[in-house]
Amino acid sequence: MAGHFESLPGGGAAVALDEVEISILRSLAVQLMELIGPGDEPVEGEDPLAALFAEGPSEPPADPALRRLFPDAYGDDTDELRRAAADFRRFTENDLRARKREDALAVVRSLDTLASAAAGEGGGILKLTPDESRAWLGALNDLRLTIGTRLDVTDDDESEQLYRLPDSDPRKPMVMAYLWLGGLQESLVETLMP
Repeated sequence: MAGHFESLPGGGAAVALDEVEISILRSLAVQLMELIGPGDEPVEGEDPLAALFAEGPSEPPADPALRRLFPDAYGDDTDELRRAAADFRRFTENDLRARKREDALAVVRSLDTLASAAAGEGGGILKLTPDESRAWLGALNDLRLTIGTRLDVTDDDESEQLYRLPDSDPRKPMVMAYLWLGGLQESLVETLMP
């Protein structure tokens, strides 16, 4: 089970994590929440329906990692497509950001629960419900997209060179995290498939 999710009876998944893995996953999830940014908390006394219809940004984020997490819905080949993409972003990005924050927060909370339950034991077995598993899957995907963007990972053969970096290369730890997260994500997907 070490490093790979396995199915739990009745749904959900479990994975054995050591203290270092817990720390790395937690740190990455917190950094993801910081990158996504704080959510708009409803102001006390504010109409909850008004918050439901609040408009988000209409321009893509400047940060390449955020652009990868919140891509344009349509191409930008024509003015009409650019306007449609801006409208789509304005009405969907706030909800998408909230969901991504919630997924990352679910990872942090479950890791905190595991760390406190396994204090002094060097790690433990994380058991996730089906809903928690889906949140983890979303967060793992977002983490890989973010790290992959930072590393300039593409489908091109050039990105293969990243996998053969010397230990002295400063990108090596992030490449290792990217590959490890990919393994976790793949095993979680396989676990959740019927």
